[in-house]
Amino acid sequence: MHPVSLPVLTLLFILGALAAVLNVFAGGGSMLTLPALIFVGLDPTVANGTNRVSIALQNLAATGGFSRWHGAELGESLKLALLTLPGAILGAWFGARISDTLFRYVLIGVLVLSTVTLFLPARRLGAGAPSAQRRWLIYPAMLATGLYGGFIQVGVGFLFMAALRGILKLDLVRVNVYKVFIVFLYTLPALAIFVALGKVAWGDGLALGAGGMAGALLATRLHLRGGERWVKVVLAIAILLMSAKLLWPGLAGG
Repeated sequence: MHPVSLPVLTLLFILGALAAVLNVFAGGGSMLTLPALIFVGLDPTVANGTNRVSIALQNLAATGGFSRWHGAELGESLKLALLTLPGAILGAWFGARISDTLFRYVLIGVLVLSTVTLFLPARRLGAGAPSAQRRWLIYPAMLATGLYGGFIQVGVGFLFMAALRGILKLDLVRVNVYKVFIVFLYTLPALAIFVALGKVAWGDGLALGAGGMAGALLATRLHLRGGERWVKVVLAIAILLMSAKLLWPGLAGG
């Protein structure tokens, strides 16, 4: 833990807002916030738990922002969200129990791989009606994605987008509407596990979450056009710098 200070809380608020915008439109917000929480002094597993406060609040706000679409979609998105719960609970338990040193190295690997995927050519996931022969794949996909999200969260939005777009053939608006509700719902038991095991720093989490709510509400009201390449470059540089920060104490035995 570290002393809470106004500059740190301000930084976390800003990062929370930026991360929420990224998460609402695609994913990758935790690629910034999770290393940042470690950077300001939290142990890696505490940072992992603290990040869930922001994830819950920003997705709650985004769900409210998308409320005009949720009426007809609530039943289906709830069913998909429930499929993630067993995996999310198991993943969170492992995420809270893993050693800080091992989690640090897992996080470095995930960050580097996630950064590489930002620059891979985007596959055009097929439009149209989902194939009856492939629709069953959504069940293991939701379970596995919930497991990953419960464990580390980083980049989980991209996985949900791939599953919802690639298997169910949802349009991008519905993908985002479903995604924020699913993430909100499975984050609740995951956060409860981290809280029960003493892995949440509430001051940092609430600052991050306040920014996350502001960013999510803004993102649901904006239609972003252009600037994608610039965002990717800045995000990649920030992630690689934070990965280096994580790796250095690991190499030194910290």
